[in-house]
Amino acid sequence: MACVLAVRAVMPPASDIVKVAIEWPGANAQLIEIDQVLLLTLSHTHAKKPLASIVREVCDGWSLSGSEQFALRYAEGPQLYITEQNRGDIKNGSILRLAISPMRAARQLLERIQSHGIDARLEALKELAKLSADPSFATEFINMEGLATLARLVESGTHFGEMLAFTLTAFLELMDHGIISWDLISVSFIKQIAAYVNQPMVDVSILQRSLAILESMVLNSHSLYQRVAQETTVTQLITHLQVSNQEIQTYAIALINALFLKTPEDRRQEMASTLAQKHLRGIILNHIIRVNRPVKAEMAHQLYVLQVLTFNLLEERMMTKMDPNDQTQRDIIFELRRIAFDGDSDPSGTEKRKAIYIKDYKMLGFTNPVNPAIDFTQTPPGMLALDNMLYLAKVHQDTYIRIVLENCSREDKHECPFGRSAIELTRMLCDILQVGELPNEGCNDFHPMFFTHERAWEEFFCVCIQLLNKTWKEMRATAEDFNKVMTVVREQITRALAMKPPSLEQLRVKLRSLSYSEVLRLRQSERMSQDDFQSPPIIDLRERIQPEILELIKQQRLSRLCEGSCFRKLGNRRRQEKFWFCRLSLNHKVLHYGDLDESPQGEVPFELLTDTIPVSDIKAVLTGKDCPHMKEKSALKQNKEVLELAFSILYDPDEALNFVATNKYEYCIWTDGVSALLGKELGSDLTRSDLDTLMSMEMKLRLLDLENIAIPEAPPPVPKEPSTYNFTYNYG
Repeated sequence: MACVLAVRAVMPPASDIVKVAIEWPGANAQLIEIDQVLLLTLSHTHAKKPLASIVREVCDGWSLSGSEQFALRYAEGPQLYITEQNRGDIKNGSILRLAISPMRAARQLLERIQSHGIDARLEALKELAKLSADPSFATEFINMEGLATLARLVESGTHFGEMLAFTLTAFLELMDHGIISWDLISVSFIKQIAAYVNQPMVDVSILQRSLAILESMVLNSHSLYQRVAQETTVTQLITHLQVSNQEIQTYAIALINALFLKTPEDRRQEMASTLAQKHLRGIILNHIIRVNRPVKAEMAHQLYVLQVLTFNLLEERMMTKMDPNDQTQRDIIFELRRIAFDGDSDPSGTEKRKAIYIKDYKMLGFTNPVNPAIDFTQTPPGMLALDNMLYLAKVHQDTYIRIVLENCSREDKHECPFGRSAIELTRMLCDILQVGELPNEGCNDFHPMFFTHERAWEEFFCVCIQLLNKTWKEMRATAEDFNKVMTVVREQITRALAMKPPSLEQLRVKLRSLSYSEVLRLRQSERMSQDDFQSPPIIDLRERIQPEILELIKQQRLSRLCEGSCFRKLGNRRRQEKFWFCRLSLNHKVLHYGDLDESPQGEVPFELLTDTIPVSDIKAVLTGKDCPHMKEKSALKQNKEVLELAFSILYDPDEALNFVATNKYEYCIWTDGVSALLGKELGSDLTRSDLDTLMSMEMKLRLLDLENIAIPEAPPPVPKEPSTYNFTYNYG
């Protein structure tokens, strides 16, 4: 007897029941509840109530016999069949439809496809193209040899137009389920599909599906790749790129990419040369990238794949070490020296010539001037770096000579080592462009500028090496700063690439605008952005700094109270009478105040302020309408400005010292200062503004990179003592 356990502890009971509506043509919908509780036995897991039982109950509700001939499907969306495997995906409130079972549907469609009536066959193929996306139906249809039937229809060559398009669509959908292998496809079928692609004039829908089928063949079977490569021509595929239909262009590039990807490594360079001879790059540039329409996501992905596969041709050179004993390879380095120092005649003596060469190679910036070949033994970048340097020296000779001679004329500590820089830059570019890595699914990060030049990689290097030299000068870098410079250059390049410049010339413009100072500004701006301020380290830093800033504000407020302020004294007749002055003692223990005949000029001595209030007697500070002198009827008639500037200090025994500040600043200073004396929080608008300003400045200073700032090794000298100490306060 099997042990059965109801698995309900996994989720709340309410989520085990889903309420759905089930439709049937010509009948009222049934509203039912489906129990999704799983039962766990020793042998397997299954639902408490099988779908077959649910279908039987639904059929009984409409008095339909033969429930085994029916199944449930979704009434909306892809309208997939519901099985025991996917029933858990049913959502509460879903609308389902009672339909004939996958087996019955497959049998009926297969019979209709083989019928003699053209209209009936067309409708059957149309329905088949839609149903073939369903895994349950596909399994049943393939088990009935339905796929072979479709293949024979294609091989016969008697189907055209819509009928052929639906046939090819159904075939591709069925094969995409992976139920049977592509290797079982016949040669005659391949020839027929290839014929549709190679024909100059063919229906767009047929051409689109034929290209997709050939792409799947190439990607899923090595033997079929060879057959497809024989049957299709690159010339015809490139012709399809010159049409106005972007869907056809996308499928054509996808097939080219598939052939490129599956070509054996020893023949990929040959295929790349063939594509170059057929002007693939120029056709893509003029018919896809530069046309007046947006590049769709799938097209962008295929262009990205082509870009990656093209750059991957550099992998062999990137992973090839230089042989220091190979004279042919050493001659390339000698050629770099010759171009840079062509005017120098070779000395006659061997030892003297060797010394001159070592000096020149050092000026060229090689790490190993005695034997520069050793610099190219690390992979990556291997020989690819030397290829780049030679291209620069030969194609952009003036630029090469200028870079080399510029650094030769600098002080030793500020010279930019060209050789080391070129090698490291090549490694960096390989990493940025992911040379040697397979394309990522879903990525569409292609760069239009790489389709504007036959030697895009080399030209890209030439632009970047000039950037490196420029950044080195802007940073006033030394040999110790080499890695720091490379980090900045990498950031400049990645930022420029993110802007997707349409040409290499536009790349130069973008890089010129991304100077070293601009990079620093962008870094600072990004650090100060809201997103960065929400990161845990920044929040923690703010929390640490804030008490210090608040204490600084508090001390400033108390310092201002010690200096004192002049206030207006309001009479009962609402006219301004005498002035009075108030200030805090330097030990923060007593408030001194007193009347004045006129507004004072400067600080008022404590001796003239005869009245005092000990801080320990202060109870609270009141503002606005809460002030005692503002509660009087005559005072309440004062204008709004007076009301906003009024505050009172309450002290024992139930007395109040009433203030009307001359402006909002003084009002905030005094209310904050008194609150600080009472140990309360400073809540004025001025405090919030000062806190934001000081916090922002302090955060910027804490996060600021120290660039080109000489930090002294010894502390600064202690200043001389003042001549007098009259500024001190005697607490006695």
